[in-house]
Amino acid sequence: MGIKDWPEGEGPRDKLLQHGSGTLSDAELLAVLLRNGAQGESAVALGRRLLTEFGGLRALFCASKPKVCRLHGVGSVKYAQLQAAAEIARRIARENLLRGQVLTNPDLTRDYLMTQLADRSYEVFAILLLDSQHRVIQFIELFRGTIDSASVYPREVVAMVLEHNAAAVIVCHNHPSGIAEPSQADRRITERLKNALATIDVSLLDHMVVGDREIVSFAERGWIT
Repeated sequence: MGIKDWPEGEGPRDKLLQHGSGTLSDAELLAVLLRNGAQGESAVALGRRLLTEFGGLRALFCASKPKVCRLHGVGSVKYAQLQAAAEIARRIARENLLRGQVLTNPDLTRDYLMTQLADRSYEVFAILLLDSQHRVIQFIELFRGTIDSASVYPREVVAMVLEHNAAAVIVCHNHPSGIAEPSQADRRITERLKNALATIDVSLLDHMVVGDREIVSFAERGWIT
């Protein structure tokens, strides 16, 4: 049954329009997005089934096409709708960290990095380039690795900083395992990066490690001085 077939005022779309999107359950939000269910199954029931299968919204939106489309009632069109919604969320986060934004709010940086890196199945090392007023110049994914490692080359980080005339840098990477606790290798490369950047008079403000549910900040732990 599609949402259009619900009695007036009873469907999740009507509920959203009358009371706001925050009043909808996860399954109801999915129903609005997907528009219709499967044969003999309402859109809300399909939403509940998807949430049960993947364990939540986040895992559902990050699942591959084969994993999603193998389920009854879900084809390429519904998968595309889910992916479009996920990409909109990422772009909204990106707009919140526009070029010229002054990074005075650590939570803004955390939210942005979580959105960009938390769900990658492989390790990504990225840099956030800032000017002398700590305004954003650019966010760049510099290195990609395997499921548990990415090779980081301080020389290339320095070259990127010089190319964009940055005055300060925040580096970050994700742990595909979901555990944000930094390794000894993370601490060693941070020290190397800090020393390399110091030779061109650029400050390394932080190294943030992104896990599944949290971000560990080297600066907050006193590991960058």
